[in-house]
Formats: sequence, structure tokens, C-alpha cells
Amino acid sequence: MTTGVAALWSARHSLRILVRRDLAVKYQQSVLGYLWSLIEPLGMGLIYWFVFGVLYSGATRRHLGDAAGSYPLFLTTGIFAWMWASSALTEATNALTGQARLITTMNVPRQVFPIGRVAGRFAEYLAGLPILIAIAAVYAAHGEVHPGWSLLALPLAVAVQFVLLVGVALLLSAANVLMRDIERFMRLIIRLLFYATPIIYPFALVRDSGMPAWVKFGYELNPLVGIFQLHHAIWYPDEFPDARLLAVTVLGSLLVLALGWWSFRRLEPAVLKEL
Repeated sequence: MTTGVAALWSARHSLRILVRRDLAVKYQQSVLGYLWSLIEPLGMGLIYWFVFGVLYSGATRRHLGDAAGSYPLFLTTGIFAWMWASSALTEATNALTGQARLITTMNVPRQVFPIGRVAGRFAEYLAGLPILIAIAAVYAAHGEVHPGWSLLALPLAVAVQFVLLVGVALLLSAANVLMRDIERFMRLIIRLLFYATPIIYPFALVRDSGMPAWVKFGYELNPLVGIFQLHHAIWYPDEFPDARLLAVTVLGSLLVLALGWWSFRRLEPAVLKEL
């Protein structure tokens, strides 16, 4: 793996070119261009705010406590991070099948292609950060949130999420070449993960629920739970995951990265033969 990382680092310029190309191709026929990377999550946030912040606001307010008044910020933070995750996994799944000609002609590590999809969607996430900061500034001016040391949760959340997404992207991209059903299967998985992760609802809602202890334990094994707790902790320090959840999140993400890298290397000969 060390040798593979060194080879990947030597191909970083190719990775940057691929990311820029993917972004250009994605938005070149669009009038609004990169604004779509902001419009879609903001639109989703508006819908979920109406459902959970207006229609069913009781449970949300009860478990968010003092942060209930700034629920739109809580929601937008989760939605922006989720758009990065879901888009990266969706596009990384067909990163090899959709670029077969490049893969068989370019002399670069093949990991560059799925990792490029993750990096491209990360660029879109960065484009949305000014929106999050502007929303947070509004609530901070009204005393609803108090940003401070908790802002350090942002680089940690981004780093752990990037590690997890790269590991899953490597695994899915290789497996999808050999089993094309993976792409369709992932559509269902991504929908399930959205509701099985504290994105639009507080983690306390699950923790204080009447579900069996083993269900709650299994829920916390999902690395995305701790990752989104870190994202929410940027503005709400009380949401910072405890030591156990943080350890599960970091170690789980590293394990997924190792598994994805190993699986990609093992499947690479069969993948190239199939392409």
C-alpha cells in the first residue's frame, strides 16, 4: 500500500487534470454552472426544514435543545456534507466503466480515477462552505450559535470523510466492473444511508429512543454517524462525538480505506481484462 500511495502521489498532476476535466464536463452545458452544486442542497434543505422544522418540529426542538432555533443551519450543514458523500459514491461506482478508454491508455495508477470522483465532489463541497458560513454568521449575530474552538471539527470531519469515501470508492468502482448490478444496488443503499445517518435529525433522537440496545449499537457502527456528528459539532459543540463513537468512526474509516485499497489491487487484473 505504501508503494501504491507513492505512485499515486507521483501522479497527483494527472489527478488534478482529471478532476478539472470532470468538473468542466459536468457543467459546460449548464447555464448556472457551479451554482447547481449550491441550489440542489439548498433546495433539499428547504424541503426537510418544512417537514421537520415546521410540520414535525416537536421532536426536533426537544432533542436539539437550545440549538432548535437554528435548525436551518443544522440541516444545511448535514445536507452539504451528504451531497458530497452521495454524489461521490454514485459517480465513483462507474468511475472505471465510464472511462475505459482512458484507463487502458493512460500510464497512471488506476486508483486515480475513483479518487478523482471523490476529489471532484469535494471541490463542490468547498464551493458551498461560504453559504454555510454566511448562514452561521446570521445565527451568530442573533446569539443562536457561538462558533469557537468547535470550528476545528471541520478539518477533522473533512479528513475522516475523505478517507472513508476513498475506501468505498475504490471498492465499488472495481466491483462494478465485474458485477454491473452494483451500480443499481448502490442507489438503494444511498437512500437507506441518508435516513440511517443523523443528517436531518439530531443523534440524540436515536440515542434517547426506545429501540433495543443492539440496534443502537449497530447504528453507531456506521462511520457516517460519527462523521456527521463532527460536521454538526462545527456550530454545536454539544454534538461532538464521545470518545467511543469517535474511535469507531476513525478506525472504521481507516479499515474501509485499507479494505478498499486491498480489494482494488486484487481485482485490478480482472478489471483490466474486462475493460
